[in-house]
Amino acid sequence: MLVAADWHIIWSRIFHPNGPFAHALWATIYISIVAQVLGILLGLVAALARMSRFLPFRLLSGTYVLIFRGTPVLVQIFFFYFALGLPNVIHLGVFNLTAEVAAGILALSINEGAYMREIIRAGIDSIDKGQMEAAKSLGMRSGLAMRRIILPQAARVIVPPLGNEFNNMMKTTSLVYTIGVYELFADAEQGYSQTFHTEYFVAVAFWYLVLTTIWSLIQASIERRLAASERGDQLSFRERLFAAWSPVTAWGRR
Repeated sequence: MLVAADWHIIWSRIFHPNGPFAHALWATIYISIVAQVLGILLGLVAALARMSRFLPFRLLSGTYVLIFRGTPVLVQIFFFYFALGLPNVIHLGVFNLTAEVAAGILALSINEGAYMREIIRAGIDSIDKGQMEAAKSLGMRSGLAMRRIILPQAARVIVPPLGNEFNNMMKTTSLVYTIGVYELFADAEQGYSQTFHTEYFVAVAFWYLVLTTIWSLIQASIERRLAASERGDQLSFRERLFAAWSPVTAWGRR
C-alpha cells in the first residue's frame, strides 16, 4: 500500500538523488541514445539491402530481420556478452566502456536495427515510385536521389514509429542489468536487496516516466515540424478560431 510506504526513500530518490543513482540514470540515458542511433543506422543499411538488385544482399537483410525479431532480446544480450569475450574495458578515445555496457549496447542496437529496417522500408515504400524516376530524369544517381528526394519525404512516415521505438528502448535498457550494467533498474534492485523496501522501484518507475514523457514532447515537436509542409497554407485550429471571432471577420459576415 502506498499509504504505508516509506515516502522518504521515494522523495530522496526523486528530488535528492545521490551519486550512484545519478550514475545509473546517466547510464540509462546514454545507452538508450547510442543503441537507438546505431539501430537506426543498421536499419537503414538493412532496408537499402532489401531494396538491392543483388540477391545475396536481400537474403542477408531478410535473415537478419528473421533472427533478431524472432528471438528474445534478453537471449541476445546474454549471447553477445558471453560469446564475444570482450575485454573488461574498451577504450574509445576519451570514452571508456566496460564489457557489460558494450555488450548491452551492441545487443540492443542490433535488435533495434531489425525493427528499424521494417519501419524505414515502410517509409520508403510509401513514397511514389515516380519520385525516383523524376530524380533520375534530372541526372541524379540512385544514391543521391535517395538522400535528397526519397528519405526526406519518408521521414514523415518514419519518425512517429521511430519515436515509439526510442521510448521502448529506454525501458528495454533495464534488461542489461542482468549482465551487470549499473543502470536505473540495477540501482533499485540493489536498494531493495539491502532494505527490502519496494519504494526503490516506485522511484525508478517515476524516472522512467519522466524520461519517456520528455521524449514524447520532443517527438511531438519533431512531428509538427515535419508535417508543416503537408499543411501548406492551411490555418491551425487556433488561427481559424481567431479568424472566426475577429471583429473584421465578424463585421464582414454581417
